[in-house]
Amino acid sequence: MAMWVFGYGSLIWKPGFHYDEKFIGFVKGYRRVFYQGSTDHRGTPAFPGRTVTLEPNPGEVCWGVAYKVSKEEDKKTALEHLEVREKQYDMKLYLDFFTDPSLATPAISGVMVYLASTDTKTNKNYLGPASLEAMARQIIHAEGPSGPNRDYLFHLEDALNKLGCEDPHVRDLANAVRRILAMNAPC
Repeated sequence: MAMWVFGYGSLIWKPGFHYDEKFIGFVKGYRRVFYQGSTDHRGTPAFPGRTVTLEPNPGEVCWGVAYKVSKEEDKKTALEHLEVREKQYDMKLYLDFFTDPSLATPAISGVMVYLASTDTKTNKNYLGPASLEAMARQIIHAEGPSGPNRDYLFHLEDALNKLGCEDPHVRDLANAVRRILAMNAPC
């Protein structure tokens, strides 16, 4: 039986594991938000970066990529990789994945999704909502072992654009970061 993994953040452009197939599609009832703190990849414990998680939101959809992993050894390796990479996400759900907005039947059922809960007892890195300006400034200044937080945001925006999936939250945040950077650029 194949394992399916849904990527809605950096997994879109950098899965880091072997997969057999990938499909562009979406999960229903969630929206992508920059509410999860990153102290191990795009920030530090002293200055966390912001990465995406999924927030329940009836009527919304979140576009991304579903990866099919079939071979037992590949599944084991992928899970080991994901458990380390996604360790700051405290929840794992299995959701329906859709590829056609006009159909009510999912293309794939039981796609594994890592996400961050809002429970700060189990998720020490949950940052939650903030103004666009505050999130943009935090992203501009945060940097961790995987690089500047702004690179994560711009890579995500680019990856979504390449998939043909516009996300207003990602677009607006990327534009806010660009605006602040342009205002602070030397003439």
